Amino acid sequence: MTSEARKGIILFSITDRGALYSSYMSFVANGGLFVPTARTYELGDEVFILLKVMDEPDMKPVKGNVVWVTSAGAQGNKTPGIGVQFSEEDNGEVKSCIELILA
Repeated sequence: MTSEARKGIILFSITDRGALYSSYMSFVANGGLFVPTARTYELGDEVFILLKVMDEPDMKPVKGNVVWVTSAGAQGNKTPGIGVQFSEEDNGEVKSCIELILA
């Protein structure tokens, strides 16, 4: 596995509704998540997230693309990380799962 391939795999665990609410990006087509990370990404990078949401028994594999980047040292002490738009390949399953939890 190359370093570029490893860069694209992210383990992300959301432990409560408040964290899910603040991470979920409903305004992004097909849904998305803000994922805190110190790794460097570029807009358009493809990433693969292994997502654990609260009490769900299994990690969900989520494929997506970086749609925004908050760099370390960003103005206003914002948390460094990336906004990931969910791939259309999952047919909205991850978006639906998250919205069901937040409903």
